Amino acid sequence: MRLELGKIKIKDVQFGDTTKVENGTLYVNKQEIINLIMEDEHIKSVDVDLAKPGEETRITPVKDVIEPRVKVEGPGGIFPGVINKVTTVGTGRTHVLSGAAVVTCGKIVGFQEGIIDMTGPGAEYTPFSKTYNVCLVIEPVEGLKQHEYEAAARMAGLKAASFIGKAGLNVQPDEVEVFETKTLLESIAQYPNLPKIGYVYMLQTQGLLHDTYVYGVDAKKIVPTILYPTEVMDGAILSGNCVSACDKNTTYHHQNNPIIHDLFEKHGKELNFVGVIITNENVYLADKERSSNWTAKLCKFLGLDGAIISQEGFGNPDTDLIMNTRKIENEGIKTVIVTDEYAGRDGASQSLADADPKADAVVTGGNANEVIELPPMKKIIGMLDYTDKIAGGFDGSLKEDGSIVAEIQVITGATNELGFNKISATSF
Repeated sequence: MRLELGKIKIKDVQFGDTTKVENGTLYVNKQEIINLIMEDEHIKSVDVDLAKPGEETRITPVKDVIEPRVKVEGPGGIFPGVINKVTTVGTGRTHVLSGAAVVTCGKIVGFQEGIIDMTGPGAEYTPFSKTYNVCLVIEPVEGLKQHEYEAAARMAGLKAASFIGKAGLNVQPDEVEVFETKTLLESIAQYPNLPKIGYVYMLQTQGLLHDTYVYGVDAKKIVPTILYPTEVMDGAILSGNCVSACDKNTTYHHQNNPIIHDLFEKHGKELNFVGVIITNENVYLADKERSSNWTAKLCKFLGLDGAIISQEGFGNPDTDLIMNTRKIENEGIKTVIVTDEYAGRDGASQSLADADPKADAVVTGGNANEVIELPPMKKIIGMLDYTDKIAGGFDGSLKEDGSIVAEIQVITGATNELGFNKISATSF
């Protein structure tokens, strides 16, 4: 599969009469977005606001972040199985409004939702302080069940991102990146002397607002399978979970998975990037055994020399992470795991809920229990009502002056296992 990503660099966002991109500025028609979102009978009201890097703005509680993209050439469309038909994506050309994002927020769905600060110390921990954000503040109808509200908020974000992404359809990109994965036999023949590396991509699937979707299917219903890396870039994987804000993979994280990008960067030079194996994180032991067995089997089937394994969430999924690692290592395949830590505020506690001597190559996203003080902001998009309740917050986290003292797990993307710093996890 060969995919061209045409990056249209967004340097500002403003409201306008027409939704368009002009000279690096994204103009958004606010009423068009409202009308689109209000087609859903589950939503009582929605407001649209803008947040820019460097502004004294706080967005909370954050549910998801999505990058606007549009399919220009090739089969299918962005977010297949949800917004567009279930067609295999990952080929052709896709235009990206690089630097722009749609952020869904508003009344809390589940306690594991987060905060984005556009300036100050909190901004240093989240990639979304650097994006130009179109924020949807969503109010559900009275009596709506939590999972129905999550679904409505998720669809609102995807619809808005798809609508805004179309503004880049006929815009000349500032940069075009090309990503290609050949068939297994072709790839091995092309780089016979390079180590064959795969990426084991663990998806949060514990249910109860901890869900991820693949081509529109709840991933807890799947068995591990193989994807072309470029399918992920076209929105084949979507977030539907409220796992702690610091380590959840938003839809934006999936679209811009930095492990995939880094492996492509080293492909043909230091390693042979064979492909992606997606697997789920289950609740019951039998399901964990099944998925880890299949994951190890697929690694062996592909003839891998090494695998990078990334996790989403913490606690219960630590078991899936270690089971995958142990079984893949038992097949004679070297592994590197990418995870964050919950090591207590002093950093002295066991950082993972499970461990194994074979898991001896680790890239850490940091300690989510570290305490941070977030200064007050002049503007709040959303509401501060839930500051003391969200994961990482506690009674008294919100101070009278609007400042917040909490663990950094309240910050969206703070210790994310995918991260957005360069990951050099390919020394096997």
